[in-house]
Order: sequence, then C-alpha cells, then structure tokens
Amino acid sequence: MTARILVVDDITANLRLLEAKLQGEYYEVALAQSGAEALRQATSWSPDIILLDVMMPGMDGYETCRHLKADPELQHIPVVMVTALTDAAERVRGLEAGADDFLSKPVDDATLFARLRALMRVKQVQDAWRLRADTARELGIESPDDPHKGVAGARALVVGPADEVTTIVAAFHEDGVVVDQVADAEAAWLRLADGMFDLAVLVLPEEGGTTLRLASRLRAQATTRDVPVLLAARASQKALVLRGFDLGANDHVLVPVDPNELRARARNQIRRKRYQDRLRTELDRSLEMAVTDPLTGLRNRRYVRRHLDGLLRNGEASVLLVDLDRFKPINDTHGHNVGDAALREVAHRLRGSLRAADVVARWGGEEFLVVLAGAPAEYTALVADRLREAVGGSSMQLGTVEITTTCSVGGAVAPARSNTDSVIGAADAALYRAKADGRNCVRMAGPAEFQPVNAD
Repeated sequence: MTARILVVDDITANLRLLEAKLQGEYYEVALAQSGAEALRQATSWSPDIILLDVMMPGMDGYETCRHLKADPELQHIPVVMVTALTDAAERVRGLEAGADDFLSKPVDDATLFARLRALMRVKQVQDAWRLRADTARELGIESPDDPHKGVAGARALVVGPADEVTTIVAAFHEDGVVVDQVADAEAAWLRLADGMFDLAVLVLPEEGGTTLRLASRLRAQATTRDVPVLLAARASQKALVLRGFDLGANDHVLVPVDPNELRARARNQIRRKRYQDRLRTELDRSLEMAVTDPLTGLRNRRYVRRHLDGLLRNGEASVLLVDLDRFKPINDTHGHNVGDAALREVAHRLRGSLRAADVVARWGGEEFLVVLAGAPAEYTALVADRLREAVGGSSMQLGTVEITTTCSVGGAVAPARSNTDSVIGAADAALYRAKADGRNCVRMAGPAEFQPVNAD
C-alpha cells in the first residue's frame, strides 16, 4: 500500500532517517523543517499522512497540528506526532490538537508501518466518500450540516471482564458516552451486529484469542465495517496490538488506562465515524435525488429507462403511459400551485394502485410511465384500467379547491430483449389512439405499433 508521507522535523538527521525508512517501503516522501513549511507543503503536495515532530522552534507540533485541523482542505489528513516526550499529559495535549497517534523516538519500524497501514485504510475510505460528496455538490445538491463536535449520546461497547473495564466505563461517562459492556467476543459480536454503536473498545486478554479476531470479523461485515475499534492492551502486548492494526483496529491505549488519554482517543474516533456517516448520508441523499422527480417523489425519466433496459435484457415487461386529460385548464384556472398539488395527488394514487415490484415514474409534464415486470397482456390491461379508475374515479380535494381529472392510458407488452425505445414508442402510439378515441380509456399496442428503432 503506497502513500504520500510528509515528514516534518527541524533536525536534518531525523528527516533523512525517516525518509530512508519510508522510501525503503516504497512510500513517496516530502520533507519540511518547520511548521510553516509543513502547512505550505500540505497545501501544495496533498500528502496522505503527516509525520510531525513535536519539539520545533517557533511553531511547534501542537500548533502546527491545530492549524492543519482548522483548514477544511487539510483537516482530513491523518497526523502522527513523533516525539521524545513520553508523559501521558503530552499525548492528551496532542490528541486534543487533532493528532491521530504518537510515535516515540527512536521510531520503531514495525510500529511505524503498522500505524501507517491502519491510517491509510481509513483515509482511503474517507477520500472515496469525500469525492462522491464533492460530485453531489457540483450537481447542486446541498450538503447537510457538519456533525457536532461533542460526543455526548454516542454509543460505545466495551469488551472485557467487568473488573478490567471499570476505569474505561467511568471515563466514557464523563463525556456523556452511553456504554454497554460485555465479557467476551461472541457476546460483543451479537451486540455490534445491529450496527448501532459508534465505537468498540476491546480489552485484549493475554493471548489475544477471539477478542483480537473480533476486529477482523467486524471489518468483514457491512453493518460493522465502519465501527472504529480501539484496543486496550498492556505494554507487553505490543505484538498483539500491531497484529490488531493489520486486522482492522483503528487505535490503541495502554493498560492501565489513563482516563484523559482514553477519552481523547475515543473522541477522535467517534468524530471521524460521524463525519464518515455524514458523507454516506450525503451520498445516499444525492443518489436518491438523482433518480427522483422532485415534484412528485416518483422515480424520474432517467431511472425508469434504465430499469426497463434491465428488465428487457432478462425477460418480458409491460409499459403503460398514463397522460392526464385536459390538464392545462387546471393550471390556467387555478394556478400552477394547484396544478402541482394535483400532480402529487395523481402520483400518490398511481403508486397506491401498483405492486411493490412495479415502478412508476414521472415521464414529463402531466405524463407518467409505469413498468410492470413479467406481466402478461391480460394482467397489463387490468392494471391499466385500475390506474385509469384510480385517477378519475373520484375528485381531488386540494386545499380549498376541488377538481376532477381523468387520464388516458396506452400500454405495450414486450418480449425479452426488445428495444426499449420501440416498446415505449408502441405504448405512446397506443396512448395517441386512446386520446383520439375520446380520452379516459385504455388502448393496448398491436404488433404494427412496434416500430423498428435504428441502432444509430
């Protein structure tokens, strides 16, 4: 897994040492010798991860990190602080500035590369979601608000014996995190599978065992894939922690647990998950809007065409074109607001008269297209008449205005591998006949109305 790594340190020898180690693992490396230079490099070079020395003259690592996290274009770059300071209070200070982890000097190679791999996995996922969200915004779809910075109300599951998790549970309660606790990995899996947790804390037993395998299991399932995993382990369990990172863990804290460090690490993980959840929601919303008619809430023309294409590749399908009769006078007499309300009511009536597997879309103006999968001619004609009756069988009360409208329906039944344009054209020809025959009726296409379509 290659990546672009920006190394920041005011001592040239430290820069060259890390550069050699990283290039030996085929990472692309850029160097900076001050906080100001790091900010310039981050903006111009777009690194995937920043290794940031803490003790630098002028702008130290903490201040540099705060500047990075305050910039909307840079705040999603993971930052690992490299320091000779070992005090827990210094780690908390860095985590609260936005750092993702700490490496102690001299840097241990195995720990360095395990952390880089873990951070890259997370960043690649977030970059993919951000790119999709940017595309949605370019299409004019407004983004939802950023998630709140606080973590009160978040849900965490702590896995471990009751006597070993007391400090963890108490620390989370200080931040208003709702904590559930289970004793073993199997019980944890049953709880986490519902997808309702924002963080899982795994207290590693001496040999790792099923608790460590749970991290891998969570990453393999769609409902748990994005739940951050924080390992709690003793210093003697370094090998298990590194293995945990490769299996999908996101972070770790040493046992005995420092409550302030645990809370800082947990807050970072919960905030990252909430940000990713927001991006996913934004994408889901943009995809829904891309295939939905904004006025009626029905599928739009683009979606229904592709749906019909897919059905005809594998089997037969029927198409009904429903056109409201003499709809223009409604707009002219009562105004477009009433006309829009009438279209929404018609959409509601059509949708309520179809099976869940059927698709109804707004085709354009006051015209709707219905696609029925695998429907024979007799059933298609019955559905068409049901829709006609649903639209015109009773009046519509639209605020203070009561109106009545009818519709004409043209239908076509097509065998598998028919051309989509030919099928829709046949239904349109049948609709034209229904209009010519007095409106408020159904006409089905005959063989002559299936005109060949030029492949060009």
